[in-house]
Amino acid sequence: MTSVAIVAASAVSALGTGRSGFSVGEIGERPATAIAEDALLREAGLKRPYAARARLLDTDPIELRTGRDRAERMLGRVASELVLELDRNLSSWRERRLLLCVGTSAGGMQSAERVFAERERGRALEPGLARAATYFGPLATASARLGVPPERVIQVLAACASSSIAIGLACRLLELGEADLAVAGGYDALSVFVAAGFEALGATSASLPAPFRRQRDGMALGEGAALVALVLERDAASRAMGYVVGFGASSDAVHVTAPDRTGSGLITASKAALADAERDAGAIDLVSAHATATPFNDAAEARAMDCVLGQRLPEVVVHPFKATIGHTLGAAGVLESLSALDALERGVMPAALGSGPIEEQFRGRLLEVNAAGAARSCLKLSAAFGGANAALVFGKSSSSSGVRIRRPVRVASTGEPRRGLELEEVRARVVSDPARLSRLDPVSALAVAAAGSALANFRGELPERTGVVLGTAAATTEVNEVYDARRRRRGARSVEPRRFPATSPNLACGEVSIAFGLRGPSLASGAGLAAATEALVIAWTLLAAGDADALLVVAVEHVGPVVQDIWQAAGWPLPSVGAAGVLLVGGARGGQLIDPTRVFACHTEACGAFGQVGGAPAGWPSLLKGVEVCLAE
Repeated sequence: MTSVAIVAASAVSALGTGRSGFSVGEIGERPATAIAEDALLREAGLKRPYAARARLLDTDPIELRTGRDRAERMLGRVASELVLELDRNLSSWRERRLLLCVGTSAGGMQSAERVFAERERGRALEPGLARAATYFGPLATASARLGVPPERVIQVLAACASSSIAIGLACRLLELGEADLAVAGGYDALSVFVAAGFEALGATSASLPAPFRRQRDGMALGEGAALVALVLERDAASRAMGYVVGFGASSDAVHVTAPDRTGSGLITASKAALADAERDAGAIDLVSAHATATPFNDAAEARAMDCVLGQRLPEVVVHPFKATIGHTLGAAGVLESLSALDALERGVMPAALGSGPIEEQFRGRLLEVNAAGAARSCLKLSAAFGGANAALVFGKSSSSSGVRIRRPVRVASTGEPRRGLELEEVRARVVSDPARLSRLDPVSALAVAAAGSALANFRGELPERTGVVLGTAAATTEVNEVYDARRRRRGARSVEPRRFPATSPNLACGEVSIAFGLRGPSLASGAGLAAATEALVIAWTLLAAGDADALLVVAVEHVGPVVQDIWQAAGWPLPSVGAAGVLLVGGARGGQLIDPTRVFACHTEACGAFGQVGGAPAGWPSLLKGVEVCLAE
């Protein structure tokens, strides 16, 4: 990988703003947690109301219920602070080709809760609230403050791995010459909607998280936002905070909410990141762990670290930062990465919060107090709903400065648009139990149908590193309202655990991966109405950079009365109902060659069209048209 320098950063978490939001503290200090009983979650009736609120924002329950969307406020604040940092560190940054690539799990969920309640009362939706209630609603303020146009914004919807994947994508686009400066990161705000779902799944702690300890019983949610400014090492005009030197991604293709017990997917992503960094296990002195403190996740991660780092592991310090700031979901990857970079930069080996016997299977080092130590490299691990995995390697010093060679990308097959799932059509390609397909949520059913149609037109064996990229503007909005209706009417403790996983847009990617046995990178995306062509850009990037050998690109729009009301109030053209898929392959494999300059041109055109009143509908027509436009002559 061509070394990518981090030239500026901004953050907000339960620890504070700026550097205090991700600092590991001083040598000799013990870590402290910002997690405490949350008044709003307790008021909502949750039995396990522990969480960590961002210190930047008001914590009064009335403000939390009625104020402007917290996700938008946090992301806008860190964008403004990053502008000031860039002005100090890279004065020419506005003259460069900019890209914004962020990740989130819930987007504007706080506003969506208000929309669902307003509709239930029979009230008309205000345009501003409608726009804020989408998964991409919080992006508008941040992109405006950074001066990034819509066609240069990517949003990853890969649940808890979102911002780690966003950082990796941003690095790839820099390496491929598609940007001169990339701003990457993630955000998520606490909401009763999400907290109730995790409690219903039995994933939250009855007290405080104890990662990798025998008595661990779950996680506590947090909230936050962080952004990093990235440039190729040769373009850094000032001293870098650190370097991104490796990236890898994979899918478990086993279960949509539980990890692969063997840690196989995380192992694949980690080995890919180390190979990309041209570093072996001996170069890793620190692991920034995903460490949710849930029994199965910690155990799977321990196995992955054991496999990847081997005999080196007992010497490697493991840092579980979620025990300090809570699980910040879409912001977790970037906040934890910044914490690791803080440790590398200042020569601090960070301590791990928690007490009690350590899990026997865990062989890493958990320090009680911060120690002095000159760590060279850090391996960052992330995992998520849908079985998505991501790994990053950070270095105090740079790595290879070579140029990444673009691989050619081709269209191998195109599927027919689908409005529902016909089991017989996909049965020939399905590798999992076909019976489970009849129980899929509506978004996943559409995605599997579209993917199956594209695969039905493909003759040959799929490469091992085949993944899925899903583009969606409406995402899981209809599913979310059905899940949330029970909470509104009967209380937060009444939500149905079986419905909560389907509120993650990334779940559909996991279902496609499981159905067809795809273990390559998997992620959903949607920064706006042009989500279909955005997915095409992401897929081309991963294939051209060599992170996958084939990718199913699927455009999905599940539209019902809720989406209709939101889109009408916002003044947007309604998305086309249904889904379609395209199989892209990288390298010299057969198919029609894609012209990379046209990939970005078709996305720019789509963004412009949707910005006009009465513009073309979003969804699968944009994907199919975009693929046709992108073919080389």
